[in-house]
Amino acid sequence: MPAAGLAAWCGGLLALLVPSPVALGVAAASALAVLAAIGVRRDAAGRGVVRAAAAWLVVAVAVGGSALLRDADVAAGPVARLAPNRVAVQAELVVTSDPRPVTGRYGDRVMLRATVRRLEVSGRRLESRAPVLLIGDDAWRRVPLGATVALRGRLAPSHDHDLAAVVTALGDPVTVAPPSVWWRGAAAVRASIREAASGRAGPERALVPALVTGDDHAVPEQVQADFRTAGLTHLLAVSGTNLTLVVGFLVVAGRWCGVRGRGHHALAVLGIVGFVLLARTEPSVVRAAAMGTVALLGLGGNGRDRGVRALGVAVTALLLWDPWLATSVGFALSVLATAGILLLAPAWTEALSRWLPRWAAQAVAVPVAAQLVCTPVVAGLSGQVSLVAVAANLLAAPLVAPATVLGLLGGLAGLAWPGGGAVLGWCAGFCAAGIVAVARHSAGLALPAVDWGTGPAALAVLTVACLGIAVVLGPLLARRTTGSACCLLLGVVVLVPVPSPGWPPRGWVFAVCDVGQGDALAVRVGRGSAVVVDAGPDPRLIDRCLDRLDVERVPLLVLTHFHADHVDGLGGVLAGRRVGEVDVSPVREPAGRATFVDRETGDPVAVPTYAGTRVVGDVTLQTLGPPPGATGDDGPNNASVVLLVTVRGVRILLTGDVEPEAQVALARAWPGLRADVLKIPHHGSRFQDLAFLRGVGARVAVASAGEDNDYGHPSPETLEPLAADGADVFRTDRDGTVVVVVDDGLGVVTER
Repeated sequence: MPAAGLAAWCGGLLALLVPSPVALGVAAASALAVLAAIGVRRDAAGRGVVRAAAAWLVVAVAVGGSALLRDADVAAGPVARLAPNRVAVQAELVVTSDPRPVTGRYGDRVMLRATVRRLEVSGRRLESRAPVLLIGDDAWRRVPLGATVALRGRLAPSHDHDLAAVVTALGDPVTVAPPSVWWRGAAAVRASIREAASGRAGPERALVPALVTGDDHAVPEQVQADFRTAGLTHLLAVSGTNLTLVVGFLVVAGRWCGVRGRGHHALAVLGIVGFVLLARTEPSVVRAAAMGTVALLGLGGNGRDRGVRALGVAVTALLLWDPWLATSVGFALSVLATAGILLLAPAWTEALSRWLPRWAAQAVAVPVAAQLVCTPVVAGLSGQVSLVAVAANLLAAPLVAPATVLGLLGGLAGLAWPGGGAVLGWCAGFCAAGIVAVARHSAGLALPAVDWGTGPAALAVLTVACLGIAVVLGPLLARRTTGSACCLLLGVVVLVPVPSPGWPPRGWVFAVCDVGQGDALAVRVGRGSAVVVDAGPDPRLIDRCLDRLDVERVPLLVLTHFHADHVDGLGGVLAGRRVGEVDVSPVREPAGRATFVDRETGDPVAVPTYAGTRVVGDVTLQTLGPPPGATGDDGPNNASVVLLVTVRGVRILLTGDVEPEAQVALARAWPGLRADVLKIPHHGSRFQDLAFLRGVGARVAVASAGEDNDYGHPSPETLEPLAADGADVFRTDRDGTVVVVVDDGLGVVTER
């Protein structure tokens, strides 16, 4: 059965990722090879192997054929045929996922999945069962899962195999039919879980619903970043762990109530069905339910053999039900983690039991096995190899079960007795707060993760290394000396900071951090202290940059405007640092990112006084823009906070993302404006008022942009005129972090 599961997976991958003629050729060649083997092998053992190979081939062809047929069905329907023409339609559809707010660079939208039932185009009515992705405004946030709605929208093509089109709603939804009673009941329980946990003030109030049902939309982004670094992301999504905990508790509770024998199986089935309804019947939930069921089977007698066979059955059944899972990263991680626990953890538990109590040996072996087999896939996604994942999971594990079970009980009790539900929810939040603390402290260690390439060669090397570790780790763990030495070595690597010779450069005064496609700047105030202007798009990148600059205190944080590439990394600035005043643009657009900033900072933000001057340590800052009365009619970019900074005699002009209109206004309001260093506006976009930029007379100009970005930033049309005027021009996509230093004169040091 494990081989059958692997064959099913290969069949799905071939059908979905390889051109159809090639996939059919591989299937035909495999069939011919099996037929040839049948003619050659005459002995009983040989015939058994050939029969098994034939069965595996049938499974692979079944999954691959299913994938091809479903792919063709989605692509051949009326919705997919009309999508390339981007036609306007009247449609009736059934919502199949929860609405999810999504923040783009220029505004907030709501995304959800749905199945189109009826379509009206130019007076023609068409029947359909096409899956689509729907994008709407804030009104769609209130549409419940399972509801049937009518809308007016516009179709667009989709690049996903499992979607016929993308539908952009051109108005508010009109409810045609409410969800069924089952969906309404599940929604009521989910709402009750959120309400029960609302008595806590911190991020744990959002973590409890995530632990119980995978509802993680309200978890702060910095907490999510900490969970990723600490290797705890699986706790924020619906996983087999959730089902194992819920169903395991239900079986234990049934035993307390006198249930015996087959009654346990009935309770387990009831728990699995209830869990799927509660967490929604999306593919990821069904996948998690299947893997959780495999884990439960593995807990019984002869668990390893039964669990491995069940894993093969689960993989085959899931891929027959939904072939698109073959290309799902979540599916791969679930299968690999379950396989690691079933195949590696028992032997490692036995090895560790020679010098540790069995419960401690099992507590170490299970997360180590799951983490090791998933490491290459996680590295391919994040570009990192976590060094603290095992320790973080060990510390968090005792808190996960009570937080999950108490959260579920609080939601159920809250339906009938809100006060009792609140008490249980508070207790669940208390446990969840401990998990948040584990993630935060783990992510804040000296070396919680190692950056790793995502190319084929780097991942191949990592995969070979993980296989080697899997082979040698058992004998190493079996001895107290070698096992303790492995743990000690890992602890030293994680806890002891690795020195960076020559960094930060001596005499640095200003740094443009390499944070990808975004802005994140630091002006040195004094030893261990800096004014930070913008936070970039990724908390991990700005946190790393500030760590390498030895910035421990941020007396002033300025967010020039609220676009994601300037504020989404805010949690990285706040992580482990004392942050003073936070200044922002007066124009709170996009509104969703402004709300995000309020939530992350926790304290009221301020708008700097136009033309005002303040002194922070060795730094003097003067606010040049935006002018009073800025409304954002020209867009949030032109409402960016513009600063003229003076530090150790160097004048630095920080321009946010101001565009030509605002640049002309700046030149008119501040005639004769000059600076030694210019942060080129809007990542070096070609849309600039070159007369303004060249009039600044900067000796150093820096553009902050990400490698291979889709915007063409920075543009030669902007950089070349500045270089022609004698400025030394730098760009973070090629130079890495750019640091301005003052020693015997003005100089620049780059990371690359």
